[in-house]
Amino acid sequence: MANNILVTRSSMPELQEYMDEISSIWDSHWLTNMGPKHKQLQAALCDYMGVENIDLLTNGHMALELTLQALNLQGEVITTPFTFASTTHAIVRNGLTPVFCDIDSETYCIDASKIEKLITDYTCAIMPVHVYGNICNIEEIERIAHKYELKVIYDAAHTFGETYKGKGIGSFGDASCFSFHATKVFNSIEGGAVCFSDKQLGTKLYELKNFGIHGPEEVLAVGANAKMNEFCAAMGLCNLRHAEEEIEKRRKVVERYRKRLGGVDGIQLNCIQKDVKSNYAYFPVVFEEKQFGASRAEVFDKLAENGIGARKYFYPLTNTFECFHNQYDVLKTPVALHISKRVLTLPLYAELAFEDVDRICDIILSCKY
Repeated sequence: MANNILVTRSSMPELQEYMDEISSIWDSHWLTNMGPKHKQLQAALCDYMGVENIDLLTNGHMALELTLQALNLQGEVITTPFTFASTTHAIVRNGLTPVFCDIDSETYCIDASKIEKLITDYTCAIMPVHVYGNICNIEEIERIAHKYELKVIYDAAHTFGETYKGKGIGSFGDASCFSFHATKVFNSIEGGAVCFSDKQLGTKLYELKNFGIHGPEEVLAVGANAKMNEFCAAMGLCNLRHAEEEIEKRRKVVERYRKRLGGVDGIQLNCIQKDVKSNYAYFPVVFEEKQFGASRAEVFDKLAENGIGARKYFYPLTNTFECFHNQYDVLKTPVALHISKRVLTLPLYAELAFEDVDRICDIILSCKY
């Protein structure tokens, strides 16, 4: 039997490259608290991502949660349920109320045409999510935010390295939050970042990720401990050197999938967006059982039987989580519900061999016949 194939595989540099990168840590004994590696990665990411300012944190969730706290928001935040738990939890953990907007059926991002009708006197912000590397309707979101004087915090966890109309994706909104988790296109083992233009927001974020400490004898806010350590920063520095090469490898894998699965009745592939330089983060496939002849569950099980890991991502919707005790009406987001019950993200990583892609596609197509 062929080796098992996981849904993702972390990109890593050559061992010697990482060893060389961390060797200076043994000389300095500076392990955390915004050390030299942290500062180097911060500067390198600003340059690579084309952003004015960036702060590094221990993970993408703390990027979201502390950004909301730094903005000192109160009330309702319009967002999407078609996302990872972190997005919704960051809102709720700040004492804010998520208001769920439905998604676009092609991009799977928040449907900007439905945002305005959800705005109330209590709305303070919009938290859209760029999904699978697909970009939200930035212009319409900015128009709405300007009209109603709302903050915009993008969950950009899926869009590292992307540009929209030649501009780094982290440049949009009041803040854009990224995840550098091991499963992402770019990883620092664990890590996250916030891109922003307002330096006052940056100062607040810096305080909040370090217990609210402003100076040696000043603690001005109730903060957290969300500092990226030097070993994670070192991994980030190594992986950043190879980021474009990794994205190019992913592109070729995606093209192979498209060649094999494109045009198959009952299969909807991820859209290709104009003006977006993609990072090929995920390969979602939506199965319409009546047309395809097999359900998402049947395809998932068949892949699993053959040692292939796919992921029902995102399922379930965050507005159906048990921890919210039926607070939200999932029927108000019917498109998100429809997609969540039918989508699979297929294995995708830089080193995935074409032969394995073909094997995956053969198994999927065998479910149809």
